[in-house]
Amino acid sequence: MTARKPVKKLRPLPRLVGVIHSRADLDSAIRLRKPPDLFELRLDQLAGDLDAVENKASKLRTPLIITARHPQEGGANKLSIRHRRDLLSRFLHRARYVDVELRSASALRSILKLAGIKNVRRIISYHNLKSTPHSRTLQTKARAAKSWGADIFKVATRTDTPAQLARLLDFMTKKDVDLTVSVMGIGKLGAISRVLLAHCGSGLIYASLGKNHVEGQMSLEQLRAFGIG
Repeated sequence: MTARKPVKKLRPLPRLVGVIHSRADLDSAIRLRKPPDLFELRLDQLAGDLDAVENKASKLRTPLIITARHPQEGGANKLSIRHRRDLLSRFLHRARYVDVELRSASALRSILKLAGIKNVRRIISYHNLKSTPHSRTLQTKARAAKSWGADIFKVATRTDTPAQLARLLDFMTKKDVDLTVSVMGIGKLGAISRVLLAHCGSGLIYASLGKNHVEGQMSLEQLRAFGIG
């Protein structure tokens, strides 16, 4: 008998996430003829107009990631942990994913538990706006994220230098935990990092819907021009 050749496991394609920072972004998201795979609703940015946001969010045609970002990881409006918990709780029934920072996992454990009960998937995230840690540090954080029940570990760090970008690539290629990761750079090399890391297996690629709110973030059209999404 001829031995069967092993079947090569195909790497899943990255999914595009359109980030909704504002009411204008939300209006644009509703009008898109070709929406991305997911939208991320930045509740910390939208906290001042929740009734209108909740009404319009029901008109979106693709699933939602909800997050209310920690102030030290780029969150707007200096929201307290209680305020963030209330925002996530209010919108959880609309979400496919909830994103909670690793540093907030303990304080928001009730949200993570409720997400599990409601079959909402969990993204545990780490944002470093100043630097990129060594890949060993990121591996440790990935294992911690998995211990909190993460379905995806998201990493967004400063990539102003080739050495910082190399650390993210090293983390992607040497990942030692069985967990989907979404990895991206912020800063001077942020744009190229998103293209490179998408082709290295990053599970989610985040894009702007209008004005770029994060240095290095690309638009949906730009990422699609690179064959992503």
